[in-house]
Amino acid sequence: MIKKYLQSENYYKITIILGILLSILWIVLVDTKLESDFKYYYEIATDIANGLSWGDTYTSIGYSIVLGGIFKLFGASLLKAKIFNIVLTFICYICFLNILRKLDINEKDRRIIFALFVFFPNNIFYNSILATEILFTMILLFITIIYFSKWKCKYILIGILCGLNTMIKPFFLVFFFAVFLIEFIMNKKFFGALKNSLIILVMASLVISPWVYRNTKMMGQFTFVSNNGGIVLYINNNSENKFGRWMPVENVKNSIVKTKEYKKANATEKDKMLTKAAKNWIKTHPIRFIELGFERLLNNYCLGDDILYVTYGTGMKIYLIIILFILTNIIRNIIFIPAIIYIFKKGLAVLKAIIKRKDYELDKFELYNVVLFFMFSAIYFITEGQGRYAFPEIFIMVYSFYYFRKERKILQENKIMQSSEIVQPNTSCKSRSF
Repeated sequence: MIKKYLQSENYYKITIILGILLSILWIVLVDTKLESDFKYYYEIATDIANGLSWGDTYTSIGYSIVLGGIFKLFGASLLKAKIFNIVLTFICYICFLNILRKLDINEKDRRIIFALFVFFPNNIFYNSILATEILFTMILLFITIIYFSKWKCKYILIGILCGLNTMIKPFFLVFFFAVFLIEFIMNKKFFGALKNSLIILVMASLVISPWVYRNTKMMGQFTFVSNNGGIVLYINNNSENKFGRWMPVENVKNSIVKTKEYKKANATEKDKMLTKAAKNWIKTHPIRFIELGFERLLNNYCLGDDILYVTYGTGMKIYLIIILFILTNIIRNIIFIPAIIYIFKKGLAVLKAIIKRKDYELDKFELYNVVLFFMFSAIYFITEGQGRYAFPEIFIMVYSFYYFRKERKILQENKIMQSSEIVQPNTSCKSRSF
């Protein structure tokens, strides 16, 4: 039956329909309520739809702006926001399929990788929470499609989309540098790589400039997309942080937020004070900073605590939550750990190719995956580790996992063939009669 399904002419349509049906079933059965960041995004989106305030400068609201536009058209409700999630998920399916069709891989591999992406648990249960990740991932997948196209103005379009994603997650502005690395490694043309990456940076800066201007005008001094970068850095880099995770800022020893100077400061000044304090701690505690960095990456890739978000307000039994947590983490680690090993292996191959100046050995999509993985990892190594933050990398992980398994299978088959090659005795000589 599985073989017939894999060989079906309607394979992709069937897979997409099944993925969407599972997503719909999930939001019907698991009625997740709003909590924490998700509640904030919803409230800001509702205010935007009603012509009220667009929030303060504390956090980035790119997702809330888009959701506010949806609410303006169709009315604000949690159900409509979840339906919008499913629409975004559907677009993610189409985008990833388009990416796979651009790659020089056989059809069987393409079909299996696509199914791994569609049925990956996070791509189903995220539909019931109002997180930024689905929209951010959809834009990242669009960027990937454009990057691997032959469009003349592709770097301008990538820059615009990069700006939109920077409105959702401010760190994404560094994507221009990722493109520079990929282009320089592949083509060995410094000025060509610099030109293309600068086009992306300039266009992205133009996209975010109205919001930066708005924030700067509000604060009376230059203010970037959001003002929460400092507090994230501060609460994750201090002597009281034991696990590389979020902690209450008040629990930091001699917390700067308790000082009179901090309380009198505006949001931008507070952000600068927190950033400075975090940097000072990093300088004086380099070993502990590195330890926390690896703990953050462990939280990011190997601890799928994001499944717990879907249980908010559902009244779900504790034993069901535990079962969900265990099952999703098993699936996550079965895919993520081999994928990370594969990415590291390819990363070493890239370094080897660079040293030996053999760019023809490099596969551009695999190089793209390696650079993106290390871009995200470097950011979370410094800032904060949560299972939720690995969501945009799922497409990289399922692709890398599949080829890790395929390479391993080929190696095993080669070993079996080699071990089965028994030297046969030479029987070509006939016995002589005397």
